[in-house]
Parts: sequence; C-alpha cells; structure tokens
Amino acid sequence: MKVLLFPGCKVPYYAPFNETASRRVLKTFEVQVEETEFNCCGYPIRFLDFKAFVFSSARNIALAAKKGLPLVCLCKCCYGTLRYADQLLKQHEDLRQEIGAMLQEEGLSYASGVEIKHFLNVLFEDITPEAIQKKIVRPFSGVKIAAHYGCHILRPHDVVDFDDPVKPTKFEKLIEVTGAKTVDWPLRLQCCGEPLWDKNRELSRQLTRNKFTNAAQAGAELLAVGCTHCQLQFERVREEMIASPGKDIPPASLLYAQLLGLSLGLKASELGIDENRPEWKLLWK
Repeated sequence: MKVLLFPGCKVPYYAPFNETASRRVLKTFEVQVEETEFNCCGYPIRFLDFKAFVFSSARNIALAAKKGLPLVCLCKCCYGTLRYADQLLKQHEDLRQEIGAMLQEEGLSYASGVEIKHFLNVLFEDITPEAIQKKIVRPFSGVKIAAHYGCHILRPHDVVDFDDPVKPTKFEKLIEVTGAKTVDWPLRLQCCGEPLWDKNRELSRQLTRNKFTNAAQAGAELLAVGCTHCQLQFERVREEMIASPGKDIPPASLLYAQLLGLSLGLKASELGIDENRPEWKLLWK
C-alpha cells in the first residue's frame, strides 16, 4: 500500500514525535509513505474566510489527486477539515467551479475521488486489527488503558464517518490488539479542554483534570490518545498537577502510534518517546 502523508502544521512544530512514530509504524506494515509540499488544511481560518478555507483544503486534495494516492492525515482537525471541504465541493457546483478556477492558475484541478483518511483509518480498515495482532511481540498484558478518541474523529459524523459517534468501539479494538485491557469510563467521549486553552484557561484545565480523575477512578493506568492536540493538553495539565503539592498523580498519556510501536517491539528512540514531556522519557529505554 502506498499513501500520501499529510502531517499538517501543528504536528511537525509542536509534536514531531507523532509523525516519527506514525511513519515508523506504517513502515513496519510495509506501507510506503510519499509526501509533497502541502499548505495548511484551512482549519484556522474556517470562520474568518470561508472561501479561503475551502481553497486551502481543495489545493491539498488536488495535490493528492495529482499523485493518485489516498491522503492520510495525522491531525484529526486536518482530517475533519479536508473531508468537510471535500463534501462541500461535491455538493455545491458553483463553489466547485469557483475554487476550480483558482486551482487552474497553478495547473491543478479538484478531483472528487480522492480518499481522505486518518492514520487510525489506515490501521483499522487497510491493515486491520487482525493483521496488527500477528505482529505484536511485546504485549501490554494486564495493563488497563483508557481510550481517548478526541472530538474530531467522531463529529460531525456525516463528515468524518470514522465510527459510531455515540458508541464507538474501533479505537478500543486497536488498543486491545496490543494486549492491553481497555476500561469503560464515563468521560471517554468528552472534550479534553484544549480548544478552550486560549479563551478560558481555568475551565480548560478543569475539563482535563476531570478526565484524568474519571479515567483513574475507572482503573486506568494509562490514557491512549489518538489526537495530537489532546496529547499536548494532557501533557501540560498533568505537569501542572504533578507540580502542585498534595495532588494525586494522574495517569500518564501516550499517543496510540507510540503505544502500538512499543508493542511491535520498536525502541522508544524510534518512536520519538524521548521527545514527550512526562516520565515516558525514562520508562522505555
């Protein structure tokens, strides 16, 4: 299988360990990764300039069409944004013609048949949990893990179409192939609080603390995270909680690509775990 990787803007700058781990895991399953010089998906400007947002996504889709490859996102915001713009372009001919004329200035054209996937789609649908399980050499037997989906992989369902938005199970299945046991925790589908960080920092922190507490009460020893933004939020709030005297130490969090990579027998240094901020720097040498 060959894919075109779309790392987005935030992953390379704030969370390069996500790209490091994802590339290494895909290589393990003989997925060939190609790349090109993409632009922003358009997510940051979607409420400021609608057509600029659609054009930004459409240009990336057009670049994927030129390569003839599925577009695989590491960031869930990028995933949802690209799929939403793709849906709008398919549904509205006048918008498609206007954006198409802009693309033609660069010799590009929008194509409606480009597959837009998230990294988790590739693992679940293309590689499959059964095939993954056959390659597990260091299972996390007995480890209790709380699955944190993140909002943008589930909602809006008619756009992202990853799993049942109310009762999803795919991420738990992907975690369980590593040998771990997933826990049932009431707040698993609630927002991590990251989108509020620059608007209401205390509320943002409280939402994250609530998730930590709820996961711990359910018996989780670790949070497996599928979203870069959520992982960064969990890391920074956890660091604050650890620094506060008298506070219980919440469970650590780890991106799923890194968790899976470890269970596949890959080294921490191959998965960028040394770049993570919590004590994971020391655990998996």
